[in-house]
Amino acid sequence: MRSKADNIAKSETVDIDGFLNELPSPEIDLNTLGVAFNPTPKDIFAEEQRKAWDKSTEARCDFERKIRITRRSGVFFISLWQKSLYGRTLTDIKADDAMVDYFAENIAPAIAEILGDSLSLGDWAICTTPKRRHLVKNFATRISEQIAVKLAIPFYEDVAFCKSRQRVNAVFSLNRLPKERNIIVFDDFVTTGQTLLAMKNLLSRYDKNILFFTGINNKL
Repeated sequence: MRSKADNIAKSETVDIDGFLNELPSPEIDLNTLGVAFNPTPKDIFAEEQRKAWDKSTEARCDFERKIRITRRSGVFFISLWQKSLYGRTLTDIKADDAMVDYFAENIAPAIAEILGDSLSLGDWAICTTPKRRHLVKNFATRISEQIAVKLAIPFYEDVAFCKSRQRVNAVFSLNRLPKERNIIVFDDFVTTGQTLLAMKNLLSRYDKNILFFTGINNKL
């Protein structure tokens, strides 16, 4: 049997939805709450672009010797070292003059070992990829000069020019063609391989045999 209280509760049921709709909505001043409000939407694409300049995430190398052959952008190249999670940043490496000697002292013997007797037969020269931001000798140029001395082969500076800083689908123009048939193209770091591809497209027109060699393979 229903109690009297049950009957009263049933007869006095309140429409909660209607009641809430009738309540006035308070105006809240976010400034009084100490809340920083920025109506401008976040530009996630700008954040992605800034990551490339974030030195805390810059590529590094621990200089553990790892000779390997890699194919990237349709070009095979030989590298002596590999990008690593720890070690010196690439910016720091390029800023250290002592690293020019270090690269040359390690890379020249590796090239000599790989080429073997073919190097002693002559008809070899070395060059590097075009300067992009330097009017004077850059890191790769200085290393190439020393490698040439150690291998007793000619070094050709500014073989190619690049009018833009674009790396993807770059097109190089010939400035100075080595007379030797066999050309070592050296670059200090290789990431996408697009620069090497541009050198290959340029020099292969002149019936040159090309060996691509880099210090650091800049991909894990």
